Amino acid sequence: MRFIKPAANSLSSFVNKKALTEADIRTKFITPAIVAAGWDPMKQMREEAYFTDGRIIVRGKLVARGKRKFADYLLYAGTQAPIAVVEAKDNNFEVDSGLQQALDYATILDIPFVFSSNGDGFAFHDRTGTFPKIEQHLKPFEFPSPAVLKAHYDQWKGLSQAEQAIVASPYHEDGTLKEPRYYQRIAIDRTVEAIARRQNRILLVMATGTGKTYTAFQIIWRLWKSRTKKRILFLADRNVLIDQTMVNDFKPFAGAMAKLSAKAKTITRKDGSEEKIVTAIHGKNRRIDTAYEIYLGLYQALTGPEEKDKLYKELSPDFFDLIIIDECHRGSAAEDSAWREILEHFSSATQIGLTATPKETEYVSNMDYFGKPVYSYSLRQGIDDGFLAPYKVVKVHLDKDVEGYRPEPGKRDVDGEEVEDRLYNQKDFDRTIIIDERTKLVARKVTQYLKESGDPYQKTMVFCVDTEHALRMRKALIDENEKFVQENPRYIMRITGNDPAGVAELDNFIDPESRYPVIVTTSRLLSTGVDAQTCRLIVIDREIGSMTEFKQIIGRGTRIHKDEKKFYFTLIDFRQATNHFADPDFDGDPVQIYEPTGDDPIAPPPPGEPATISDANDLDPENMPGPDEIEIIVDPVGPPGDDGHGEQPRRKIHINGISVSILTERVEYLDENGRLVTESLRDYSRKTILKEYASLEEFLRSWNAADRKRAIIEEMESHGLVLDVLREEVNPELDAFDLICHVAYGQPPLTRQQRAAKARKQDIFSKYSGEARAVLQALLDRYADAGQFDLDDPAVLHQKPFNEIGRPLEIARLFGGAEGYKSAIRELESSLYSAA
Repeated sequence: MRFIKPAANSLSSFVNKKALTEADIRTKFITPAIVAAGWDPMKQMREEAYFTDGRIIVRGKLVARGKRKFADYLLYAGTQAPIAVVEAKDNNFEVDSGLQQALDYATILDIPFVFSSNGDGFAFHDRTGTFPKIEQHLKPFEFPSPAVLKAHYDQWKGLSQAEQAIVASPYHEDGTLKEPRYYQRIAIDRTVEAIARRQNRILLVMATGTGKTYTAFQIIWRLWKSRTKKRILFLADRNVLIDQTMVNDFKPFAGAMAKLSAKAKTITRKDGSEEKIVTAIHGKNRRIDTAYEIYLGLYQALTGPEEKDKLYKELSPDFFDLIIIDECHRGSAAEDSAWREILEHFSSATQIGLTATPKETEYVSNMDYFGKPVYSYSLRQGIDDGFLAPYKVVKVHLDKDVEGYRPEPGKRDVDGEEVEDRLYNQKDFDRTIIIDERTKLVARKVTQYLKESGDPYQKTMVFCVDTEHALRMRKALIDENEKFVQENPRYIMRITGNDPAGVAELDNFIDPESRYPVIVTTSRLLSTGVDAQTCRLIVIDREIGSMTEFKQIIGRGTRIHKDEKKFYFTLIDFRQATNHFADPDFDGDPVQIYEPTGDDPIAPPPPGEPATISDANDLDPENMPGPDEIEIIVDPVGPPGDDGHGEQPRRKIHINGISVSILTERVEYLDENGRLVTESLRDYSRKTILKEYASLEEFLRSWNAADRKRAIIEEMESHGLVLDVLREEVNPELDAFDLICHVAYGQPPLTRQQRAAKARKQDIFSKYSGEARAVLQALLDRYADAGQFDLDDPAVLHQKPFNEIGRPLEIARLFGGAEGYKSAIRELESSLYSAA
């Protein structure tokens, strides 16, 4: 390791470091040492590099952001990714006190070299194993140069010059300063490096809503621009995915890109402009134009059951160098899938599978085909980082679902036939037997939730047992929402594979700018691949046996849409589908579970059968649902009337006149360990406060010592406790001080008016007269009326009535100057908070 000699007359020889803040330590000691080692502060250093958005915290009506994570320093040395992370501490800490935190960041960010400093020197941890010691202490002048770290990095990677050239290929930059998020960067870099090492089967696992398509674009761009891969195919199973990808994320490929389709189409881009899709299939003989380099295609358009449908065979097996398969957890994972034959035909190409939910069963495995993921970014990680929307769960237990239904003797269905005497349970409802009252109650509760939420126009998906159930649910919802349906008949629609009118409205449903449709009923058509950014409510009224499908349904709501202020969504579960939360394979817990009972509000208090092949063939082939939407889901016990020998299931029993009601209620929040615990908003608040201040005395010391009371409130907000929401539940007339003392420590609270009245009786007012006393009286009035936290906030003096008394400097002179004014304010605050 090459060291840099220390500079003469070091600042540390005459500065009391213990009195310096962390920011001072960084500016005066850490940054100079790094720069002296040869690091360019403009090109190779980033300070306070934020890499998460901060988890969205939901408690009742509360929606807040937790603290964003940031590294004090990220260092770059001839690599696109950071090569080192440095964590700074003030000089009251040991030199290696920040090392564990830096290691945590390095693990998340995939960084090999880790440093911690308090200004006296550096603690160094080597994650590559290329230095003599894993950890060592370095003097300030011993910080390694960029060349030293780059040499060890190259030794660790072991790439040839040709491989390094591929890995060094640049990202696409569009002039908007948009760059990959940290996890996208890791996914891109690991994939490009794997391809540079000649790995030809690659799997990326990224939760729905985390930008798989943008990640795919950057992978393609880097490989295409470096000419590592010259002809590329992007495969998907949704027409809308192909079209939106072409005009948005893949837009920079224009001129070299075409869709494997014979039908031209005009698409609206995110910015509102319109663009015509370029197609690569021409003429009645459906010949493929081979002049392009980037192709996007649907599985359905390239293959089919008949030999004439296998369009992909027109291209030679070595035509493509790279194939990216979107949502590869579906049909492409099965060995006997029609989709798999496309991949096998182009087996010489590098193939990258993208999935949110890797499928591993006895019969289907995409890991068997692609290998273990080179990178995974889970739903839980996305929620923790604040890139994905968290969600509440409303669990509704209906009495007939829990207790079952046994028809009374002689009970007849709507056709007059006697109902078989047996116990029908939740699994039977809407598959074997239809109870009209149950359907109506579900529709009523969904409508009730929308009304109670205050936004009856929030985009809503209702998942039903089959297409027929979705049709009945649509009718039941219309009956409950006649006013809105009269305004626009598209307020409620069924979108299923056998309903062309509904499928035609799919683009409008997922378009944030389109108000209608608002509520859609479906069976499986919307469970995957639908980017519904503004979906705020998901209703499950069918069993979901597959963890893969459950995660996909959850993914319909996890996208954040800042413009529409959509930061979380709600899941209403009528079928116990959320029992999957207890499965160790589930990786994205809800923030709240609420189980209403009887006539309780459906909103949490503050604190089918798949489409048949014949149905699908009636549609435009390019708008056909994907293979999983027409896949027959086999019930382990078989459908009613089917003994496993191909007999047709009998018709559904349809009855009415049955009483159906709601049973139970429970509110649960996610604790810091990811466990669901039963507690109210008040309980949660008390626990949060006590973690920071174990006793009333400790809180009072901190409160009275704080120069800015607001700083204490902001710290609590960073832990998910926003006092404004708690105040609404407890008493709107309490200020933050009394609210905390009352909720956390059981102290009798005083209202703001009572505290102000008590302060006016203190000696402080007798010390001042005239305009000075008027200023203090006005400050107390402001506190009593609006709960002003920081009475010494200079901004207050620019507002009425203070600006009528004089300018801030003139007001300060009334108290003998700025220090006298501050002293009077501190005394006023002490009189306000002299007792809990």
